[in-house]
Amino acid sequence: MRNNRPNILIVDDDRALCRVISAKLKKEGMAPASAHTLAEGLQEMREKKYAVVYLDVRMPDGNGLDLIKKIQRLPFPPEVIIITGEAEANGARMAIESGAWDYVEKGSSLDDVFLPLIRALQFRREEQRGSRLAAGFKRKGLVGESKAIMDCLDEAALAATSDLPVLVTGETGTGKELESLAIHDNSSRANRNFVVVDCASLPESLVESLLFGHEAGAYTGPGPARDGLLKQADGGTLFLDEIGELPPGIQKSFLRVLQEYSFRRVGGLKEINSHFRLIAATNRNLVRMAEQGGFRPDLLYRLNNLTIKLPPLRERRGDIPMLTTFHLRQLCHHQGLEQKGFSVEVLEMLCNYDWPGNIRELFNVIDQAAVKAGGNPTI
Repeated sequence: MRNNRPNILIVDDDRALCRVISAKLKKEGMAPASAHTLAEGLQEMREKKYAVVYLDVRMPDGNGLDLIKKIQRLPFPPEVIIITGEAEANGARMAIESGAWDYVEKGSSLDDVFLPLIRALQFRREEQRGSRLAAGFKRKGLVGESKAIMDCLDEAALAATSDLPVLVTGETGTGKELESLAIHDNSSRANRNFVVVDCASLPESLVESLLFGHEAGAYTGPGPARDGLLKQADGGTLFLDEIGELPPGIQKSFLRVLQEYSFRRVGGLKEINSHFRLIAATNRNLVRMAEQGGFRPDLLYRLNNLTIKLPPLRERRGDIPMLTTFHLRQLCHHQGLEQKGFSVEVLEMLCNYDWPGNIRELFNVIDQAAVKAGGNPTI
């Protein structure tokens, strides 16, 4: 029978601590091993594949931080969690800058020691599943490994193989634009424009000009002719966000564009071609809108070739720790903050909340918490 238990190595000269952590890992279904010098630990990693390594800083034969670069050069490098009794103020920063996944102090509860391991394993599984989805598939921040999100990624990979229109549905904040961008970036149009149109913010008086462009003199003043967004998307992808908000008059004009892939600028007589691929997104029920007269049924038929429904965050709670870790690491990097982590209690609270604003709300909460935490490495 195949052994699916992840191999975990503890490199620490404190044998009693190794035994305690090993017992915890065995209880949680892991396969732990121990090494008591840096040389012994490195040799162990060369002979056997490990998913994660707990690495002490002060070892009999050197500084554990100096070993990280050697670990990263291994054929199958594990994630590294620094564990040390030295409560140095800059210890977390030094560990992360050296390439560690996370940093915990000796004396922390076993749950605090165990939590970064779970996050690291989830991250590695997410990367491996992503690579099995399609060789080189670009996920564009679509983080998670739940069945719900993996099904959506499978559908995105399928959509990327054709030029058919795609309709992406889901509640506000579920990542509809990211899903659409992933389809574009994995398609034959990836090196052309991805043009975003927010239909909810289009001023009705200018919507035709913005979409179709206008000829010189079409409006008051001597302004030159301008291409619209449809022409900018020629050869690439046109992403219509919240297409349910598109004014009824423009729905009729846009239906013709989808049928002919040609249009006229405002004030123009010449037909202009634009061979774009359409991806539309909405948080509304377009079928119900069509039944009630709020959306053209014939336009809906054109959009409905491929439909991908993104799940709300409350239906993929298992992805919350990974989403949290992913966004927090990105935030700290971009804002120049010291790398931080969440306590077990806070992470449990995040996982138990329903998140009516979905991923957008989660990331907003993380942003605020990271800033308020100041220099504290644990939120």
